[in-house]
Amino acid sequence: MPDKRLKRLTKAQKIDMSGILLDQALPTEDLDQVDPFLLIHHMASILPGGQKARETGVGAHPHRGFSTVTLIIKGAIRHRDSRGNDQVVEEGGTQWMHSGMGIVHSERPAPYLAEKGGDLEIIQFWVNVPPAAKMKQPSYQPLTKETTPSGSDAGGRIQWSLVAGEYQNLISPIHTESKLLVLNVSMVNTGPFSLILPEGWNSLLYILDGQIRMEDTVIQPKMLAILETDGTRLNLEIERPGRILLLSGEPIGAPVKKYGPFVMNTQTEIMTAIRDAQIGRMGILIEED
Repeated sequence: MPDKRLKRLTKAQKIDMSGILLDQALPTEDLDQVDPFLLIHHMASILPGGQKARETGVGAHPHRGFSTVTLIIKGAIRHRDSRGNDQVVEEGGTQWMHSGMGIVHSERPAPYLAEKGGDLEIIQFWVNVPPAAKMKQPSYQPLTKETTPSGSDAGGRIQWSLVAGEYQNLISPIHTESKLLVLNVSMVNTGPFSLILPEGWNSLLYILDGQIRMEDTVIQPKMLAILETDGTRLNLEIERPGRILLLSGEPIGAPVKKYGPFVMNTQTEIMTAIRDAQIGRMGILIEED
């Protein structure tokens, strides 16, 4: 089959989210979403230390109708939610939360990291789900580095971790509400390598750092490559070692209505979500250290 081809290349935009500076690769001014992917945030900072966890990070807030996924590249993140989940996931791990009918959660640096200081780098992306899954019971799935399936290719030139889906006869333990493939790829040495992607799915490559070449196009850090859906093999060239994130998903094709932390199919459902959050139907999270 023919190789996948570069359909579009965009640059992440720097945004200030309630005092947290980050790079937003999706949405951009002229690209709202790539079904089923709704949002991609990349945040890297150095915590100064001497803080309490509640003085940093993102406090309690609600979600409904989609899944939020956080990959911990460096440091550690503590997740707490209104369903009683309380978990610290460290470097190389993943926090996968399906908000379903509604949940309130917080995302803050692990207490020891806030106190001692150090590097904190995460990627968070939002995944839409089919209409039938939007009002399911919420769920939270932590995945550590040790429990994430992994492998290497191109003679060890790349090393990958399988966050979601199936790849090279390995299956991620993460349950997803739709068909997805999520690969966290480290590029160790320069030279060519290939990725095998599901045909007909929408696929994205986000470059955290390093540099790759696809055909005649150089793709640099903080760039998002949207790929054509035909073919299964993607041939790339590593020009500078670094890290990339592959997101691939079967399109859902349903109408999307968004308002802040809610993603539904109709405006009426959005209005209901706002009301339910205001009156506490998504739960209450009281953060007590």
